[in-house]
Amino acid sequence: MSVNGAGTGACAVCLRRTWLIARLAGAIELAWAARRPLPALLALTDEELIAALGGERRERLRAEWEDFSAAAARQRCDDRAVTAICRCDRRYPPALRELPDPPAVLHVFGDPGRFVALVEQDCVAVVGARRGTPYGLEQARGLGRGLSAAGLTVVSGMALGIDSAAHLGALDSAGTTVAVLAGGAERAYPASKRQLHARIAAAGAVVSELPPGAAVRRWTFPARNRIIAALGRLTVVVEAGERSGSLITATLSLDLGRDVAAMPGLVTSPASAGANGLIVDGARLVRGAADVLELLYGAEAGQLTATAPTPAALPGDLSALLERVGGGCDTVAALTADGTGLDSVLAGLAQLELRRLVWRAEGGRYVCRAR
Repeated sequence: MSVNGAGTGACAVCLRRTWLIARLAGAIELAWAARRPLPALLALTDEELIAALGGERRERLRAEWEDFSAAAARQRCDDRAVTAICRCDRRYPPALRELPDPPAVLHVFGDPGRFVALVEQDCVAVVGARRGTPYGLEQARGLGRGLSAAGLTVVSGMALGIDSAAHLGALDSAGTTVAVLAGGAERAYPASKRQLHARIAAAGAVVSELPPGAAVRRWTFPARNRIIAALGRLTVVVEAGERSGSLITATLSLDLGRDVAAMPGLVTSPASAGANGLIVDGARLVRGAADVLELLYGAEAGQLTATAPTPAALPGDLSALLERVGGGCDTVAALTADGTGLDSVLAGLAQLELRRLVWRAEGGRYVCRAR
């Protein structure tokens, strides 16, 4: 057991399955490039995978598979402060069992108890383009902040752009966020997001179906996307081009019978073509966290939509914050200039946004809505 309490009690059968997937990663990459359906491959049994992808190494692979050491796999997890939760574990997320090819093991970097608590509450997948525009990044961060403040778990892939912005928004508020990686959970990918990776692991959780040390490959991204789609009760695409990988997540969500929503963008912007196309095809249009709450729970959800409370009915701290915004302290910098804590200001602004008492204008300014 590591000093971080990671450890693992994952069973030998599930750990061996994960080892085999990692061992065949190169062969899966070639099969995926040849357009063999990835879910069909990952749904094969161990013997079927060895037979289908082992090639001339088939007998050697089978011998390695038979000699697999679960104890060694558990030790590698402990050494990397990773907890392995397998399909035989009661802590395994029920939502993932709905996949035709559920991961044999989820490797958790961070507090495993916190991860279980986060996925037991309603999760919303927020995904989008790696090259997000300033508009898209602002909307994604605001959406993540609002959803987290409302007690929902934001799930995304920690990719550049929209994914990272959504995680940052959740961390701005209650920190309820889970990142699903395409490589080993203990390694930040992309490497430029090391600080974000550390923050998510400390406040939320980072997970992967691949074992510690596993490298990222092209096929591991769509494989990762199916986990994001399954964990999310709803998938929201904030900004996506016509060929964005986030559209794969949306399709996987629909295949699972989940709802898909999208945030509209400029009709002339290529960065919004995919998201706008989803809306044309029937995805629900959302403008922020309040719309997501209404979609999930109905118009009466905490009276956060049409019947927003008056400022007088707000708790004292929120009422004071609203007055400060209306009085000209309309940026986060201005609102924290007197020593007020950043976390409390961001959480308060998220609550005011959810109640539709303020909205964010360009440049990060907050504006009181006319009543």
